[in-house]
Amino acid sequence: MAKVIKGAYLLLEDGLKEEWGVRVEGNKIAEVAPNEKLKVETGDEVFDFTHKLIAPGFINGHMHMYGVLSHGISVETFVHDFSSFLEDFWWPYIENRLNHQLIEITTRWACVEMIKSGITTFMDVLEAPNAIPNALEVEAEAVNQAGLRGILSFEACERMGKENGQLGLKENRDFIRKYNQSDNLVQGMMSVHTLFTADKEYLIQAKKMADELGCDIHMHLSESVYEPNWSIEKYGKRPVEVYNELNFLGPNVVASQGVQLEPKEIDILAEKGARLVHMPLSNCEVGGGIAPVPALLAKGIKVGLGTDGYLNNYFEVMRGAFLIHKAYQQNPAIMPAKDVYKMATNEGAKAIGRDNLGCIKVGYFADLIAVKVDTPTPLNSKNIYDQLILFRNPTDVTEVMINGKFILRDGELLTINEEKTRIELRAAVEKFWKLD
Repeated sequence: MAKVIKGAYLLLEDGLKEEWGVRVEGNKIAEVAPNEKLKVETGDEVFDFTHKLIAPGFINGHMHMYGVLSHGISVETFVHDFSSFLEDFWWPYIENRLNHQLIEITTRWACVEMIKSGITTFMDVLEAPNAIPNALEVEAEAVNQAGLRGILSFEACERMGKENGQLGLKENRDFIRKYNQSDNLVQGMMSVHTLFTADKEYLIQAKKMADELGCDIHMHLSESVYEPNWSIEKYGKRPVEVYNELNFLGPNVVASQGVQLEPKEIDILAEKGARLVHMPLSNCEVGGGIAPVPALLAKGIKVGLGTDGYLNNYFEVMRGAFLIHKAYQQNPAIMPAKDVYKMATNEGAKAIGRDNLGCIKVGYFADLIAVKVDTPTPLNSKNIYDQLILFRNPTDVTEVMINGKFILRDGELLTINEEKTRIELRAAVEKFWKLD
């Protein structure tokens, strides 16, 4: 039995189609055609989305699901720069205090926020040095129950010592070996933190493990001036140059942030085929700067978008990517809405190493969203990307389908009890922040 979805609009890689829809068989897209030409067989389910836009689900290329623990929290810590943010707040108050219970409930809530924002695939980075082993297993169980497509990784580093660093690598390796099968919704990725939380031998070890496992490897890269300055003082070179000398860079490398990059570093990343995920809003929060995304794109580097666990409203993230670069470069032609949309969908999928997502094509996974198009101004092929990115919101996302199954229908979550999760999270967070 197939699902036949007929829409008012269908957003394909080559643009907007009116009165088009899709046929979904199993977990794949089987047909893309005008509504009246879609095959409908006895027993098929037919869905009438004639007042909605059907589009590919969004790709959240970088996420910290436990980030909700810091939302709206004030602590008596003066954060004056990026290193202070990490050392005086983020590490001692958040990451070092994570346990399995907190990981489970924050993962569940993050899935609520992502689904309602139209995100169908995400890549998560968990740093919880006192919660290993089996922290990723806790995440995986919650993500599988939610029905999201997720790539999970543990942010391995040596800031808590050599032994803990090895436990972090093992956490990734064991998870990847167990989950990286093509039919699994949840899979793994190797991940390390930064140059300044690991020595060179550790980074080489992690990259070798990723190569042997046949998987991607992630690292945070120059999120502020702190890492470049540290790297120059320590090694006499900028971070990308250090990674390059270690033979770390290559097509299986996914860097996040990439805010403080020099042109020569961008050239190296492009030459080596590395990919990057852009976090426009969280970069503002920590005072990191504005990433040179237009320059990265001009060099052919695959760039995706991520929420960073900061604001998980993906429409706000897209708006940030659309607007911030225009202001920074004083050029309204920079970062057109269509380019941002690509970063949020098919280019974003490529940035995290997934070529069968982010597009509505026959043979691709059926990861789709439906968005209300009751816009006050007309929607057409010339303004569709601006209308979607600038003037739609999570409340306009009515359906989310992942792997051929609806997990949001008529605006209602089908896989997670949202109110129960909200109540449980609130109780856990109130307990978490009782620091007396």
